[in-house]
Amino acid sequence: MSATNERHRVRTSTRWAVYGATAAAVTATAAAGAKAVDPDSRWYRALDKPPWQPPSWAFGVVWTPLYASVAWAGGRALLRSQGRRRRALAASLGVNLVLNAGWNHLFFGRRSTGAGVAGTLLLDASNAELIRRTARADRAAAAALLPYAAWCAFATALNGDIAYRNRSRPRLRRLR
Repeated sequence: MSATNERHRVRTSTRWAVYGATAAAVTATAAAGAKAVDPDSRWYRALDKPPWQPPSWAFGVVWTPLYASVAWAGGRALLRSQGRRRRALAASLGVNLVLNAGWNHLFFGRRSTGAGVAGTLLLDASNAELIRRTARADRAAAAALLPYAAWCAFATALNGDIAYRNRSRPRLRRLR
């Protein structure tokens, strides 16, 4: 095998490893977050929700391509960065994914609309940081994260409205 072919094989295997790692991290995030979600719980059904809330089935339809774009953008940006910037980008992506899954546990797991608002605000700040770091490595990857950030901002508005509508209903937390 020529030296050029060997370098190409190594680069190809590195690409697969990085994209595989980001896909695995995003898949783990989706699974960890989904464990807490129960839209059929008495607690969630009892919440006063705004008329502009999408139907429950829409969330899965939206999150699937968003998670795919996060995995792709993360992998692409990591492959285009080095050293300290690469480590900082990987850490930013990791924190973002923890916050992403964490929201489900704050909102559904704790049955707390207020904790959900706090979690989604942290996620929005993390999205801005992740996009900023990703843009330094690759603008196309950063652009691919914009729909994810927009959906999370929408979720913040939705969670905020739900929290506001239910602010005087503390008994809801006890419902299962």
